[in-house]
Amino acid sequence: MSVLKRVKELLGEVDASTVAKHITLVDCKVARILGVTTEMQRMMGVSTGLELLTLPHGHQLRLDLLERFYTMSIMMAVDLLGCTGSTEERAALLHKTIQLAAELKSNLGNMFGFAAVMRALEMPQISRLEQTWVTLRQRHTEGAILYEKKLKPFLKNMNDGKDSTVMSNTSFPHILPVLSLLERGTAVGEVLEPWESSEAGVDVVMHHLETARAIAHHGEIYKTTAETKLLGFQERAEIHEVFQTEFQMRLLWGSRGSEGSQLERYEKFDKVLTALSHKLEPPVRHSEL
Repeated sequence: MSVLKRVKELLGEVDASTVAKHITLVDCKVARILGVTTEMQRMMGVSTGLELLTLPHGHQLRLDLLERFYTMSIMMAVDLLGCTGSTEERAALLHKTIQLAAELKSNLGNMFGFAAVMRALEMPQISRLEQTWVTLRQRHTEGAILYEKKLKPFLKNMNDGKDSTVMSNTSFPHILPVLSLLERGTAVGEVLEPWESSEAGVDVVMHHLETARAIAHHGEIYKTTAETKLLGFQERAEIHEVFQTEFQMRLLWGSRGSEGSQLERYEKFDKVLTALSHKLEPPVRHSEL
């Protein structure tokens, strides 16, 4: 709990833009968009992680990125649900998290980080906090509108294969659908992907596979964009550590717990998040209606 408290303090000290840059730097290093040495290129057999993740021997990188995606979204949810102060305080943190998603999307072009933060905001344990969302609409109207009218539709379009992201403004493209397609057996919770329930499923899958080919081909462009967007950025060691996947896993599950089965870990934490959510805003019993 003391570490979690310190993490909350650290994130509270900096604005959404600074947090977004730290997330993007670590995301790009994990995906081997940035910080790739000649030796790493030799071992990968390709020049960038964005190409590696489309190949059979990119299996471990795909798993690492999926783990990072889910762990990051759970940690964001814990940050929000751990805000046990007033509804106003929680709404302010919700607003900052929405600003973070917007920063990742628009200013840094990090679609991977953007999707992870959006997943946290869309979790049932967060979306059910009615009083918090009402307060957000009252106190931070522009944030509520941004989330509902811009960010949510944008993410849906990306997942449905209708995205209109400009490559020259993107540092980390939306690779999640490709990861889920190529690692179907290990994607968490086995929930239906957008393309599995829509009539245009085959078209959407084809779009994501075409996109993967384009992403692999243009790895250098994403690398250059990432370098440009992070130019002159001075990272803070403590905040940098908060966004390392290993740190987040230890924080959420402990050293031993983080080595357990992935599905088991996520299911356990889902129950923890539900308990935290119900503690903040208890569900209304039918007898009270």
